[in-house]
Amino acid sequence: MPSPDTLARFIARVEQNAHVEAIEEFYAPDASMQENLSPPRVGREALIANEAKAMARTKSVQSWCVGPVFVNGDLVVIRWRFRFESPDGLIRELEELAYQEWRGERIVKEQFFYDPAQFTPRPPQ
Repeated sequence: MPSPDTLARFIARVEQNAHVEAIEEFYAPDASMQENLSPPRVGREALIANEAKAMARTKSVQSWCVGPVFVNGDLVVIRWRFRFESPDGLIRELEELAYQEWRGERIVKEQFFYDPAQFTPRPPQ
């Protein structure tokens, strides 16, 4: 079960838009990450590589935790909101739930639930 301090530091890291660093610092070496019902990616190094690739495709990203965060022992649910700007100026906004299983102070399993239609880009306002 993550301590309240660890969970606060994890959320702060993501809100700093340090997504790759959050994986490096808070995920177990054998962690898995899954988008909706797609097959999971397994292993922290694979998660880092995938996140770095995704971040390289964006001009900017803004990340917010939308509270409250739900904690039940080793299980944590976080509601996130993201705003991505692509190099061509298009905006994508995403809201998702992250369902996490922790082992001590590390995430071992995470599954994201969101509507993929949110990835439809819109021009900047």
